[in-house]
Amino acid sequence: MQITRASDYAVRVMIHLAGLPPGSRVRHPELSRATGVSGHFLSKVLQQLVRSRLIQSQRGSGGGFALAVPAATVSLLDVVEAIEGPVRLNQCLDEGPSCDRKSWCPAHQVWAEAQAAIVNVLGAASMTTLASQAKSDSAQLYRLHEEPIRISGVPRQNHGKRVRRTHGR
Repeated sequence: MQITRASDYAVRVMIHLAGLPPGSRVRHPELSRATGVSGHFLSKVLQQLVRSRLIQSQRGSGGGFALAVPAATVSLLDVVEAIEGPVRLNQCLDEGPSCDRKSWCPAHQVWAEAQAAIVNVLGAASMTTLASQAKSDSAQLYRLHEEPIRISGVPRQNHGKRVRRTHGR
């Protein structure tokens, strides 16, 4: 599973808006500069965020984009689901007869636990918290992730490097 670029950009927009004083409006070009998102792609992302009622847009001289709800009530999960739809690691996790194997498949419970963990982590990250982290020592915070994050129990992968397998040779 990989979050799409649109979701990543939507998160950037929401963090930026959450870091502004309440009631602030930001015009499209400023949002594009602040988030590093091209104008055309940003327009699509903004449309989806407006449609999901996370942000509002206003035309005219005092117009721009603003949060439609308090930043503290919006989680990273809300933003991702506004763009991607509900988080589903596997179709067998859908309600109803989505998979005839789900009652006995040994992987079903693992998928369910993994999805619950993702939902819990993303749901616990509020836009207010992320915006405050972005403001305070943002350069230091981002340096924390210069090296890949290692998760215990997950084997290391050689991303971007082709590994020649000799199959017992």
